[in-house]
Amino acid sequence: MITVLGLGFVGLTTALGFSKKGFKVYGFDVNEPRMAKIRRYEVPFYEPHLDEALREELGQNFIIDAPLAEAVNDSKIIIVCVGTPSNPDGSANLGYLLEAVKQVFEASDGEFKVIVTKSTVPPSTVATKVKPYVDELNRQYHKPIGLASNPEFLREGYAWDDFMQPDRVVIGVEDEQSKELLSQVYLPFNAPIHYVSYNSAEFIKYLSNTLLSTLISFSNEMAMVADHIGNIDVAGAFKILHQDKRWTGAPASMASYVYPGCGYGGYCLPKDTAALSSIAQEHGFTPHILEGNLRINEEVKDFVADKITAAVRPESRIGILGLAFKSGSDDVRLSPSKFIIEKLLAKGYTNIVAYDPMANEVFQQEYNLPIAYANSLEDVVAQADELVLLTSWPEFKQNKELLTTKRLFDFRYVFPELHRPTVASTVAS
Repeated sequence: MITVLGLGFVGLTTALGFSKKGFKVYGFDVNEPRMAKIRRYEVPFYEPHLDEALREELGQNFIIDAPLAEAVNDSKIIIVCVGTPSNPDGSANLGYLLEAVKQVFEASDGEFKVIVTKSTVPPSTVATKVKPYVDELNRQYHKPIGLASNPEFLREGYAWDDFMQPDRVVIGVEDEQSKELLSQVYLPFNAPIHYVSYNSAEFIKYLSNTLLSTLISFSNEMAMVADHIGNIDVAGAFKILHQDKRWTGAPASMASYVYPGCGYGGYCLPKDTAALSSIAQEHGFTPHILEGNLRINEEVKDFVADKITAAVRPESRIGILGLAFKSGSDDVRLSPSKFIIEKLLAKGYTNIVAYDPMANEVFQQEYNLPIAYANSLEDVVAQADELVLLTSWPEFKQNKELLTTKRLFDFRYVFPELHRPTVASTVAS
């Protein structure tokens, strides 16, 4: 049912995992010393639980010495786990991956099957490089073969548990036949399956890894800041940081901070981030992450204003949804809405009406901007030609049908379906 090409850390875990779930799995690797070890029931690298799985599955559901043509034609799914090393310029070397794809076409008897890329590649790689190659080979060989991207989320030292009990399965797929095959093999895992575009699948993998790397680098930068300031118990400070209730989801989970929007505002975050960066530099250390943090918080406001002005005529009446820096508050200090409105005014967009469930009056008093104010959500929708959502108030979330009667620019990503790529709409879960 399944062929796995490449039996390194990801490939062997994948092959043995599907085998353990009852699927017949063929495994291949061009590295002969690695294959020799596997034949001797030896895992070629350290990873807990794989040795036991190999002893149980090799020669049963897991087969490694069959001819490639037999494996490919006995399989509906071919999973490619070959290496994608970096080129000198930092780009991914796709030579091994594309060669594996070609070998599948050459071996195939012409029945439909799907090639699944599990090798980690940067977002847009499958769509712009692998898919065109597959389409070219489809025309050349006249063999209908589908394509999907299925990134792995395996932690070294915990790979077996992560594969057998996944918290989510991400599949980039853009045809129904491939989607159906992959649905069948992941059904036994009882995990949420997310069908997305190729680009989204690749991006989610990098989103995960770069968040982790950023958290590590942030922690290291903070330790260096503390060292330059002096007389700070770094380990103790971090352990106390971890006692924040938000790590466990109360009063607001950390996940609510790891979500895009149009910048942070209010009194504390902008002031404290700038102050810590400043004091670090006074002590002779430049905190690049903090400086980048502040810079991005400014640039995202330009990004929002530019997205609006690229699509909206200057004479259109723009309805601003939300003036407070966050929902549940009337605090408008350093609110992103203030800066975005100012940028629109500066670009000649002077026909603006705003509505906030709580902050209309305080915003008007604080900033005295030349804009109009609506007394209700229905009022602002009725007046506006275009709507721009800048604060994620529950009232807005609960009135999608009303808001989408006009073109809606949702910069708090309150309605995820508005942001999904059109190409993936037929397979999104």
